[in-house]
Amino acid sequence: MMNSPSKYSFDKIIDRTGTNAMSLTGYRGYLFDPDEDLSGAYLEEDFIPMWVADMEFAIAPEILSAMKQRLDHPLLGYSMVADPAYPLAFQKWCQDRYGWAIDLDHLVYSKGVIPALFSLIGLICKPDEKILIVTPSYAFFKHGAEYNNVALICSDLIEENGQFRMDMADIKAKASDEKCVLGIFCSPHNPTGRVWSEQELLELGEVCLENNMTLISDEIHCDLLRSSSSFTPMAKLFPDTDKIITCMSTSKTFNLAGNSFSNILIPNEALRAAYKEDYLPVENPLSIVAAQAAYTKGHLWLAELTTYLDGNFQYLKEQLERHLPQAEFTISESTYLAWVNVQHYFPGNKNLTLFYARNAGVLLEGGDMFVANADGYIRLNLACPKSRLKEGLQRIITATLQYGNT
Repeated sequence: MMNSPSKYSFDKIIDRTGTNAMSLTGYRGYLFDPDEDLSGAYLEEDFIPMWVADMEFAIAPEILSAMKQRLDHPLLGYSMVADPAYPLAFQKWCQDRYGWAIDLDHLVYSKGVIPALFSLIGLICKPDEKILIVTPSYAFFKHGAEYNNVALICSDLIEENGQFRMDMADIKAKASDEKCVLGIFCSPHNPTGRVWSEQELLELGEVCLENNMTLISDEIHCDLLRSSSSFTPMAKLFPDTDKIITCMSTSKTFNLAGNSFSNILIPNEALRAAYKEDYLPVENPLSIVAAQAAYTKGHLWLAELTTYLDGNFQYLKEQLERHLPQAEFTISESTYLAWVNVQHYFPGNKNLTLFYARNAGVLLEGGDMFVANADGYIRLNLACPKSRLKEGLQRIITATLQYGNT
């Protein structure tokens, strides 16, 4: 049987110059000190961005069409999620994809998962209490703890043959601290791309609940799976508890991060009331219609994106095996982020973010940007046209072979 032709193209190079794109204009002050000398093999205007977690792909035309249609109405005043069509669309998405029947009474919104985390940490934790995370970790989990002056406890993931797993004995020991009242968990995991099995989710959830901890499950990458993967929401496995908070969004899945709109499910009534009291429920009117269009009309676009990303991951694996055989890489089960261990080529502590900017003209994130337990790793964003990936990867390979081990 012949494959049906693709409806969407992910090969087009889109010039983001003049769009205030963070990937092009925000790396100074985030990846480096603002005055860092980045001179080297390439001019900065020729750098290839493979760092910040958005895509170099045009968003689905169905989403753009919905936004344009909304702009046909000449008023863009204060807006909120008032029409039930949006929450019902999100509810159907969760039911259809994950067999998870969410309670819409638990649903609130946020300008993004990060602002929600910062707010929830402050509402849940007292200043002398603690948060538990696994490392390597998305750095904003640590930043959220620091913002709220709350101590952070880290449990290192264990890596075996390119596969990462949680150290449940260590997690149990650290969760038993009576001051540890909150766990923040990334599912699927960023940066490793692990999709946790139901057994792993059950073990972690049971440990947290047995110790009366609240658990925030950041599931922002849950729709971005390899074709062979499947995902289970943490809260689906514990329907009788109100201690698990779920964060989801269209931002990663449909490249809508700039719309700053996320779904937060808070089953605990008192905590939800406190969150709503602290939150101004005014949303960007274009964000609402874009998210609704994504959940109702974005299925085919996402299916084709999944196939394209599968190809990019396979290409990365083949090139590393051929040209950097000492690099350690396993195709991740989710996300569009590749987690690559290049430590063999850089045996000492090295600022890999700075190294690859200067020597390869590629912007990426080194392991030191992921809290702990990540020395020698780099995170590569593969959500880009194949031609861009080929060029960026060739630069990385050349620089590694030329300057590595020195």
